[in-house]
Amino acid sequence: MTPAIRGTAAGTRARVTETLAWLERKGSKRNRDGMARYGIVAKKVFGVSVGDLRAHGKRVGRDHALALALWRTGWYEARMLAAFVDDPAEVTRAQMDLWARAFDNWAICDTICFHLFDKTPHAWAKIAKWAPSEHEFVKRAAFALIASIGVHDKSAPDAQFIRALRLIERAATDDRNFVKKGVSWALRVIGRRNAVLHQRALLVAEKLRASETPAARWIGSDASRELSSAKVRRIVASRAARQ
Repeated sequence: MTPAIRGTAAGTRARVTETLAWLERKGSKRNRDGMARYGIVAKKVFGVSVGDLRAHGKRVGRDHALALALWRTGWYEARMLAAFVDDPAEVTRAQMDLWARAFDNWAICDTICFHLFDKTPHAWAKIAKWAPSEHEFVKRAAFALIASIGVHDKSAPDAQFIRALRLIERAATDDRNFVKKGVSWALRVIGRRNAVLHQRALLVAEKLRASETPAARWIGSDASRELSSAKVRRIVASRAARQ
């Protein structure tokens, strides 16, 4: 496709058609069955591996218009690919809300948060907005974003994560499977960042472990087990020594 065509609406439609044809060729029943075993359920699925999607995203390059068009197709893999080709600088607040409301499984939620949404300037605002949501995967997205920022943004101040710990405590009573796993993920990532946050996160984990609420106890036990481990303590001590 020539550059003159590529930047047009017609060019975007052509690229979507090409991409869907590629996805259909790469898809397999074996991959679809594997996805189902891991609880990845979507209405329109080709069965393409994440590794293939990431490699194809690198070949395609950043293209915000293409990402939006891929999302609109409704195909699971096209939406996953959108995470790898969209430009975080062009993602809008409205787009984030629209996509989050369409999340229908943990994989699309986590991939969009981990590879795209956490790099936008709107991430912390969306965390605050989505954390109380009644929608299971919108709520999970809030905590997937906390975890994603915790992994990727080395310069984020401790104060933001300390505020996030309060959101974690409030959400810990939600017993929906994908919410409580997202909350635990966020708590464990916060606790691995540095010595101050390790202590804060461990205190929250121990408090939740003593809760009368089953979901909170599960989250507290899950996080406490990891954050108390010798491996994590060595990681935190090593990071403290480098500061």
